[in-house]
Amino acid sequence: MKVIEVLNQTMQCLKEHSVDNPRLDAELLLGKSMGLSREDLYIHLHSRVKKAEREALGDLIRRRISGEPLQYISGHQEFWSVDFKVDPHVLIPRPETELLVEETLSILSARPFTTAPLVLELGTGSGAIAISLAREVKDIFVVATDISTEALLLARENALRADVLRKIAFLNGDLFGPIRNLGDKGPFDVILSNPPYIARPEIGRLPREVKSEPVIALDGGEDGLSFYRRIVSRAPSYLQRGGWLLLEIGQGQGFEVSHLIGEGRAFLEPQLLPDLAGIDRIVKAQKR
Repeated sequence: MKVIEVLNQTMQCLKEHSVDNPRLDAELLLGKSMGLSREDLYIHLHSRVKKAEREALGDLIRRRISGEPLQYISGHQEFWSVDFKVDPHVLIPRPETELLVEETLSILSARPFTTAPLVLELGTGSGAIAISLAREVKDIFVVATDISTEALLLARENALRADVLRKIAFLNGDLFGPIRNLGDKGPFDVILSNPPYIARPEIGRLPREVKSEPVIALDGGEDGLSFYRRIVSRAPSYLQRGGWLLLEIGQGQGFEVSHLIGEGRAFLEPQLLPDLAGIDRIVKAQKR
């Protein structure tokens, strides 16, 4: 069979199984099975697909219709115009999380630093946020923690591929736990995090693709606010005076997280920032 025929069959199969974007997924799955980019696939539309390639495609299709995210199958996801490797040990970077990078860059560009800015990211996962910041800011140093050893190995690989490994310290541990190993580094100018924020009772009702992602990166406790409580209570001890705390939040969590920040009196009035869909996505607050 020719590429065009296999492509159309794959698209129809994905469509029948209610897979979103069946055309795009068909292109990427067939391209992966043949070792071709989407662009090269169209150059070879009338070439023959080998038996081994069709068998490989069949395996990929079965994984996709079972609910496995396309990003895990392809092993890649773009974020901040950078190609990141991803696997089932890490949360797939979302476009809305780029707002966290954008706002951090805005804060860093507005402050006159006499030394290199020092940033702490809690729960780095694939390293997408830390690496994006390291690529954008010349003299920055980022400390990125994660409780998952597997996630940190992938994050280091991504940082090496992006040529910023020298600007990031990846530390294994729970939130602020590993910071004691930093010696004379700190306090930080910015602390940021996209923590787990799904309420535990809601996890079973998530779309099947999202449920394929690591539960440790989704489960925010009974009310979804467990990590915010822990971060907000400890962040002032690790921030410079006038430093900033930035947190990505889930839909409808803006009031609760802002209230948590305001309770301790360590921060000025929190600000809510919406994403492109108009949903409150970031809470930021400056330390008094």
